[in-house]
Amino acid sequence: MAKRESINLPGMAHGAPIPMGSKIGNTVYSSGIGGRDQQKNVMPDDPAEQARCMFDNVRQFMEIAGGTPDDIIRKLNEASVKALKDPGLVDRFRGAGAEPVGNTPQQYTAEIKREFDKMRTLVKQQNIKLDQ
Repeated sequence: MAKRESINLPGMAHGAPIPMGSKIGNTVYSSGIGGRDQQKNVMPDDPAEQARCMFDNVRQFMEIAGGTPDDIIRKLNEASVKALKDPGLVDRFRGAGAEPVGNTPQQYTAEIKREFDKMRTLVKQQNIKLDQ
């Protein structure tokens, strides 16, 4: 069996007597990685800042483990494409009004950008404002 390596982010100990994550062979396991700001050692009040910190923490965690966030995306995409070969799952998506695609992460990114640009144009054309 492969040796287990503990993974901890500097300054991010959660107080439990277990590591933030472990790596066994080429598989990485993590506990919850939150949005605490490592530099200030605080949880930001702003949810957007918490999200930014969380993604920074995931990135650093993966780098310590010897990987990247792109490795996570690749594995999730592989599992999704494999799952969409199940006709029963595809039927469940369609029954909920969704059309499963199974495209690449790059294709999905391009699709989201196109939709974002389309909605930005619509918001500007219609002069849509947020009520605050």
